[in-house]
Amino acid sequence: MIEGHARSLAKAFSWRISASIWTVAIAFIFTRKVFLSLSIGAVEFVTKIFFYYIHERIWEKINFDRKRPEYEI
Repeated sequence: MIEGHARSLAKAFSWRISASIWTVAIAFIFTRKVFLSLSIGAVEFVTKIFFYYIHERIWEKINFDRKRPEYEI
């Protein structure tokens, strides 16, 4: 099966949301500043979601350890 762009984007957003929550929490532990922590989380979210999407699309083109299904419906 080939993964479509919409699925890659959905996976990227779901991962980034959960990971960014942790980034904000860790930033707050170190800075004790809510606005700074949220700002760090926002910048991290935007930049990393872009790079994750690119990473997914590159891997979609690589056939490493891909197996064809035994059957297709």
